[in-house]
Amino acid sequence: MSTLGHGPTPPWLAHVCAKSPDAHPRMMLRAPEDVIPRPAAVLMLFGGSEQPDPRRPGGLPDDAYILLTQRAATMRQHRGQVAFPGGAADPGDTGPVDTALREAREETGLDPAGVRPLTLLPGIYVPVSGFEVTPVLAYWETPSPIGVVDPTEASRVDTVAVHDLIEPSNRFVLSHPDMPYDSPAFVTDGMLIWGFTAGLLAGMLSVSGWEKPWDQSDVRDLESTLAQYGMEVHRR
Repeated sequence: MSTLGHGPTPPWLAHVCAKSPDAHPRMMLRAPEDVIPRPAAVLMLFGGSEQPDPRRPGGLPDDAYILLTQRAATMRQHRGQVAFPGGAADPGDTGPVDTALREAREETGLDPAGVRPLTLLPGIYVPVSGFEVTPVLAYWETPSPIGVVDPTEASRVDTVAVHDLIEPSNRFVLSHPDMPYDSPAFVTDGMLIWGFTAGLLAGMLSVSGWEKPWDQSDVRDLESTLAQYGMEVHRR
């Protein structure tokens, strides 16, 4: 983990910045020694009051939120899937922060000047694509207007309340015979979050101090659950 020193960390994000969110096996994947992965980054952008709420576990403010995008239903792969803004590094990028902010600007229209990068989480190897994805944890100190920039790429750009994500009734597990491990899942504001993004969220919540006990025995079929939300399992 790398602390960036771009400004003070909001106290309610301190635990997330101090520990690696490695509670889920997906978040612990590293590239084999004989593989040179392609660099990529995603932006885990939190907003809300900078000061903690002493009445809440972990100090989580009532207005805390995180930025997410949803891929267009017309996309050939991963249609309708919810994700953090991000993508592959460009040759001109100076590092993961530059990649994450550039991609977020291109996907959501946000102004990177209002984003305070806090820390880099360990890179996560994605075997199916060959990318090593570095999550950039950041605080949105000066929010700017956001929206869908390219409708062929994304159908939705929105902020999601963290309190909705930690609500036990909004959490369950997805399972499929073709998956090497089960995926954590969240449902909020009509969106199903699963896979890589849900694994990052689940790992982050496990060290945040905000998490509420939830029924981890609630395991649902992946294909039928995705079908409810107009999505499908991607097969190579």
